[in-house]
Amino acid sequence: MGKLAVYKYLSFMVLVITILVTAFIVMGLFGGNANPATGTAMALTVYVLPVLIVFDFILLLFWLIRRRWHWAAIPGVTLICCIPYIGTLFQLGLFNGSNDSKSGINIATYNVAMFGREINGFKAEDILSVMKSHQVDILCIQEYMENSGDKKNSANYLNYFSNKATGRHDMVIYSRYPIVDSLAIDFGSTNNSAMWADIDVNGQVFRVFNVHLETTGINRTLHQAAKQEMQGVAVERNSLLRAIYGKYTQGMVLRAQQADLMAKEIKKSPHPVILCGDFNDVPYSYVYKTMKGDLVDGFKECGKGFMYTMREGLKRVRIDYIFHSEELEGVSYFKHDATYSDHLPVFMRIKL
Repeated sequence: MGKLAVYKYLSFMVLVITILVTAFIVMGLFGGNANPATGTAMALTVYVLPVLIVFDFILLLFWLIRRRWHWAAIPGVTLICCIPYIGTLFQLGLFNGSNDSKSGINIATYNVAMFGREINGFKAEDILSVMKSHQVDILCIQEYMENSGDKKNSANYLNYFSNKATGRHDMVIYSRYPIVDSLAIDFGSTNNSAMWADIDVNGQVFRVFNVHLETTGINRTLHQAAKQEMQGVAVERNSLLRAIYGKYTQGMVLRAQQADLMAKEIKKSPHPVILCGDFNDVPYSYVYKTMKGDLVDGFKECGKGFMYTMREGLKRVRIDYIFHSEELEGVSYFKHDATYSDHLPVFMRIKL
């Protein structure tokens, strides 16, 4: 086979790969429209979008170097279509945060992972210090734990926030403004739940939602597998992968059901909405799109840089969010590099 034939064969194979990558990216961009209960395969493509986009960029460079402009148009147009998705992960933020209005409120959401189950309460106090340093007015906490040994964490928190609303299990909202009403939202036979609190900010009432959706179940599955290995029980790789896949898809379906429930609750709100919490799902997923609905993604509005809220190794993904009603205006949105949990706290300032 001559050099020309090899070159043509290589170009043809790269073209096939280009078309396939484009097809999967399109599936991913619309994957959030598919309910995981009925369209699992399409819904799953959302989770590999970042990898596919990087691959698409490499293919664009390949065709540009080869000066095949017509083939370069395929990955080029695909990348342009990905700009809205990329905006959920990265923002230049050239003009964000410049309008630091004094008439605003600072919101924070944080999955504190039970404060590491410390009995001395030091971690809870450190987190409170972080909230004070950012002058947080409303704090939504997931995986909250009230008792640290013989101490009650709310004793310190209420010295600063002065108001507290509790939901089911480990959900709490602290506020420096009066809480006029609240409600716990039960997700049924699961440890996850949600809540809302109506907060009066100088005569204007906001309904603040605090949400903790179903977890992926992967960590629990790996922990169980490691425990079996320690007990001398062999765990085959294939069976472990099947268990992980089963847990993940089951979690996707449960999160979708919970997101549907929350979307209805949000629509019923008689007040402007601020939605905070740990969705345990990535941007453009069914959960993200359902929870967002007509709300504004605070990071896309006024964020800056690369946004992720899980800080462990390769799990640097964005699963914690702050959204708000369209009639409100965001001023700034950022995360804080804290080491108190496997999550990072997210902060947003909303102009009144």
